[in-house]
Amino acid sequence: MRFSKFYAPTTKEAPKDASLPSHKFLIRGGFVEQIGSGLYNYLPLGKIMHEKISRIAREEMDEAGALEVSFSVVTSGELWKQSGRYNVFGKELLRFKDRKENDFVISPTNEEAAVALVRGKVTSYKQLPLNLYQINTKFRDEARPRFGLLRGREFTMKDAYSFHSSKEDLKREFDLMEATYSKIFTRLGLNFRAVEADSGAIGGSGSKEFMVLASNGEDDILCCEACKYAANIEAARRKARTTDAEAPEADAAKFKTPDTKTIKGVAEFFKVSEFYCIKAVIKKAIYEDKEEVVAFFVRGDDELQETKAQNACKALELVDASEEEIIKAGLVAGFCGPVGLKDVKFYIDNELKGANNMICGANEKDYHFVGVSVSGFNEERFKDLVKVKEGDKCPECGGNLKLSKGIEVGHIFQLGDKYSAAMNATYLDENGKAKPFLMGCYGIGISRLIAVMIEASHDEKGCIWKKECAPFDVEIIISNLKDEEGVKFAFELYESLKKAGISVIIDDRNERFGVKMNDFELIGFPFALLVGKEFVNGKVEFITRDGLSKEAIGIDDAFRKIKDSL
Repeated sequence: MRFSKFYAPTTKEAPKDASLPSHKFLIRGGFVEQIGSGLYNYLPLGKIMHEKISRIAREEMDEAGALEVSFSVVTSGELWKQSGRYNVFGKELLRFKDRKENDFVISPTNEEAAVALVRGKVTSYKQLPLNLYQINTKFRDEARPRFGLLRGREFTMKDAYSFHSSKEDLKREFDLMEATYSKIFTRLGLNFRAVEADSGAIGGSGSKEFMVLASNGEDDILCCEACKYAANIEAARRKARTTDAEAPEADAAKFKTPDTKTIKGVAEFFKVSEFYCIKAVIKKAIYEDKEEVVAFFVRGDDELQETKAQNACKALELVDASEEEIIKAGLVAGFCGPVGLKDVKFYIDNELKGANNMICGANEKDYHFVGVSVSGFNEERFKDLVKVKEGDKCPECGGNLKLSKGIEVGHIFQLGDKYSAAMNATYLDENGKAKPFLMGCYGIGISRLIAVMIEASHDEKGCIWKKECAPFDVEIIISNLKDEEGVKFAFELYESLKKAGISVIIDDRNERFGVKMNDFELIGFPFALLVGKEFVNGKVEFITRDGLSKEAIGIDDAFRKIKDSL
């Protein structure tokens, strides 16, 4: 490609709302342009990246035995009503009516469409398993679109949906997709981890996210320093904590604790570690058809992880309960405990199960129970509720957990029969009995990956594309168009590289050398070959973008040097 015929309108200034490097450099480098809140056009460089990532994803999905389809971007609202998600997905789901008042949605995901595609057509276990995927446009009406392609409203996703007749076969496909995704991200040259994750609005179980490690990551992930365990902080588990601190010695009794409303105050009052106190966190749970106050209990020196809490009570959203709402629910703020609690939904963290010698609120103003045993509660009361922290112990090997930043680029789920059962999508098993499909779903953010690659690899001057994922492998820069011999050499080399299958762009623009170099540094091709003033001495300059190292080489070595570097 000749740069003089290419369209890459680079700029010196970044958008005022651009805070992340990827947002700044994608705009300044002429990869994309913003046309509205969370909406972007792809210019040639951006389109090349988009297609390159899509091609790699497509090749690996095909190799794994998945079959490509393409769903309509617009989906019937009736399908979403059948699945039960139409009214509960939230405001991110863009709903609209056509001229006949029929309900439709702009698809943020396609579980419903996938079920409808096989329902009534795949009728026997003999037709299973089946994995269908697409690379298509999605839309989520984000409340605050930001960070460029990282958090846009319209985006491209590779999403896949598998159908199975047994849990074992679903797990086999889930593991295959984990391996396939690992191949995709490895081919793109990314430093990533597969981590345990919350299933969110998709639902199901056995969820894993693929996180690219980056300092500007929007997600907190915990990774074991001794084994492969890793998890999003929303789903992280840990080995149960212990302490050497002495437990309270008092027998089970109720003590007056005037104005002692905080865990710190309670611990100081009884002169014990906060480890032996039970903290109450009171929230208002919002459901499709009601709201109610819910209490969650964790150790005094732990914090509640709100996503875990939301999942525990199956709420659409959790918000802070007001003082009036707490009183109306019959609770006493600062003195709430699980013992004797009635007429209020509550949950207790798993690590408190069977704990002895604990201190908790007595559900009476200015009183606490001491010497409490957390026993005798129904099993469904106990849930994983705590926020796991750096320094906690790995649940798999007991090693230290370290906090890192990551950006989600993929997510895989074992859905079970959540959608198929709701939408009455069944097949006949070996005994001729109708059963709902077991499903998995698997997503990769194609457009998001463009931004993620920059977040993972850049400097103050611009992008640093790794050779595995660059829009062009190498750029030939002609510093002086009046040097006829230099120009002739540059174009001969350009043609030779093209014939060798190397993706090359030649900067033959009638621009100052400084402009050409600035654009090279901004756009960030892995390598450049500079045909400059030393050409008369039989030398050209080989530039590596990562670190901007320069090496003078003979003109006869140029082709080999480029080829060997890729």
